Amino acid sequence: MADRPAALFALGAHHLPDLYPPRSMHRLQQLVRIDQTVVAERFDTDAIRAALATAEFLITGWGCPPITAEILDAAPGLRAILHTGGSVKSLLAPACWERGLAITSAATANAEPVAEYTLAAILFAGKNVFRLRDRYHATRHFTLAEVQTGVGNYGRTIGVIGASRIGRRVIELLRPFDLEVCLFDPYVDTATAAELGVRQVDLDTLLRTCDVVSVHAPANPQTDRLIGAEQLALMRDGATLINTARGSLVDTDALIGHLRAGRLYAVLDVTEPEPLPVGSALWELPNTFLTPHIAGSHGNELARMGDCVIDELERFLDGRPFAHRILASDLDRVA
Repeated sequence: MADRPAALFALGAHHLPDLYPPRSMHRLQQLVRIDQTVVAERFDTDAIRAALATAEFLITGWGCPPITAEILDAAPGLRAILHTGGSVKSLLAPACWERGLAITSAATANAEPVAEYTLAAILFAGKNVFRLRDRYHATRHFTLAEVQTGVGNYGRTIGVIGASRIGRRVIELLRPFDLEVCLFDPYVDTATAAELGVRQVDLDTLLRTCDVVSVHAPANPQTDRLIGAEQLALMRDGATLINTARGSLVDTDALIGHLRAGRLYAVLDVTEPEPLPVGSALWELPNTFLTPHIAGSHGNELARMGDCVIDELERFLDGRPFAHRILASDLDRVA
């Protein structure tokens, strides 16, 4: 199969076995000529320059060095870049689009575990698991058949901030449950909101009326501290804030104030800064559930991203467009 097009890996070599385990690597090598022992963690070696000179496809991932106009000059036959990760915003120079390359990423595959994490957090919050866990741990006792008040997911109102890939997948996962879902996203029109099956509201209304608020907007100058002191003050007593997006979207100091007052709960997979300083109050607050940026793909979930890239490559080689093609105009709008 010498007529297979040439491809080159450009990523941290230590990620390769998890992103492309043997089954996936075998499938990939049926489509392109690619040497798993030649991995570009930098582009300035003779071996990598030689591989670039013949490569039609660049398969990138975490740890890939920036792809600049100079790198593109060294790869005159390059047709497409397939990123085994999420955002390509900090990876690809504008020249990648200016030269007409087809670009895709596994961001949709990476969105899946984030949405699953969020679904679990929403349902746990509705059952008041975090408070009841602490009470049970402190008292070492509970009374059988005692009905817990203020507990349950029936009829809860869930607020989703941002109809990003992850936000939309969260909305989809919530559909089987007896919940009302509200959405704030200034880029979503009425028809799209109806298709998503959500009630479209402004940010203040969402914060005032929802039992759980989950943040899924992209991080950019417009969303910095989107949830600040004024916004947090609008949230109803006992509400839960979930953040799996970026820590910069929430004013950490203002959030700590509400958590110290016992007014809110928080599930935070991301923080500002990240990691948190050892002296941060968030470590000790009982109404705060912290995880170490694990909502995205880890462990066996990495192979899903590799399979997503292979699926995209199959489409391209069959003459079909990428299912997840990325345009330059998409970079600031999606997460």
